[in-house]
Amino acid sequence: MSTKMLAEMMKAHTVLPSTGSKKPRLFYGYIIVWLAFLIILVMYGTLYSFGVFFKPVLTELSWTRAVTSGAYSLNYLLLGGVGIAMGRLNDKFGPRVIVVISGSLLGLGYLLMSQISAIWQLYLFYGVMIGIGMSGGFVPMASTVARWFVKRRGLMTGILVSGLGIGTVVMPLLASGLMFNYGWRISYVIVGIIALVVLLLVAQFLRRDPSQVGQLPYGESEVKQESLNSQVKGLPFQEVIHTKQFWMLCTVFFCHGVGQQATFVHIVPHAIDVGIPPIIAARILAVIGGLTIIGTLGIGSVIDRIGSKRALIIVLILVTIALLWLAVGKQLWELYLSAAIFGFAFGGIVTAESPIVAEFFGLRAHGTILGMVIFALTIGCATGPLFAGMIFDMANSYYLAFLTCVVLSIVALILTSVLKPIRKV
Repeated sequence: MSTKMLAEMMKAHTVLPSTGSKKPRLFYGYIIVWLAFLIILVMYGTLYSFGVFFKPVLTELSWTRAVTSGAYSLNYLLLGGVGIAMGRLNDKFGPRVIVVISGSLLGLGYLLMSQISAIWQLYLFYGVMIGIGMSGGFVPMASTVARWFVKRRGLMTGILVSGLGIGTVVMPLLASGLMFNYGWRISYVIVGIIALVVLLLVAQFLRRDPSQVGQLPYGESEVKQESLNSQVKGLPFQEVIHTKQFWMLCTVFFCHGVGQQATFVHIVPHAIDVGIPPIIAARILAVIGGLTIIGTLGIGSVIDRIGSKRALIIVLILVTIALLWLAVGKQLWELYLSAAIFGFAFGGIVTAESPIVAEFFGLRAHGTILGMVIFALTIGCATGPLFAGMIFDMANSYYLAFLTCVVLSIVALILTSVLKPIRKV
């Protein structure tokens, strides 16, 4: 290895202490990745525990499933809408202040959930406070990780996203165990304390970019030498919104979002309705979370081989099969199998969101376009739980709700299949 190459590696990975010592220091970007991973784990793990709390809350307070689901829908609308603003604030102020504010709202919201007795409190505490708190999660963390890594950005983002799957395994099981021993009100207090302590503590170690600790982004010097004069290609956002591909892709993710969150919120109550004990039914969410991790890594490698469009077609086929099985399945093994297929496909779809935007529209306005596509997804996610709850209240069954989700999934599959690249990109 030449002296020049060694110097470049040291520059990218280390910062020298002011005392003049030449002992290298650990690249802080790796710490950022694992801090972001922990934030996503806690935020989304607690969010996807809503289905575990769902039936005990509505049973004690005598609310309908549609009314109770509406708070989750409001949560998701604010998560997506405010998330765009949080991304911009993160560019200006950095992730530390964002996570402190969002973590405080999130933890306080869960603490207040332990005291609810009226429906407006559910919508204020869970829908508004926790929804805004959640908006400080994925977008700011993904943006921060991107600032620290020029090379290995995909791998590091994959580690970040895997926190979502692990959180879905750990937190619902924890919440179910707490409720079995202490009831849902005390369980919400414990969940709130966990969220406050972890998020506020982790936030203190976050840094917006490597310059704040005297380092450079990983691989920056190599990329500069290889493509010093390269330009980011693609269409500007003003042109993208006039293309049919953009609106087709928004429709694809909206349709998927309806079934995605209808499943997350209502699969546990559905399992309990068909005679499965609550603590065993809660494990279904853990199955989804575990397979989400595998799907994230597996479909990520598939995208590199066959492209994001083909990979998205594959996972949408799997989602359709999972939803159809969920609609007709009543045995525990059937629900486990449906959850496993759904979890794997869900992980793949999360992984494909960013690459398919780049594949069809380029990178010039990638962040803005991705933010809009994800907002379309969150509108679907907000619609799904409310819709499924309303159908159950009318029919005393989830069958028609899950069957509608199957139809929407088929629509998403067809639209993805006929998507054609924009020649200008």
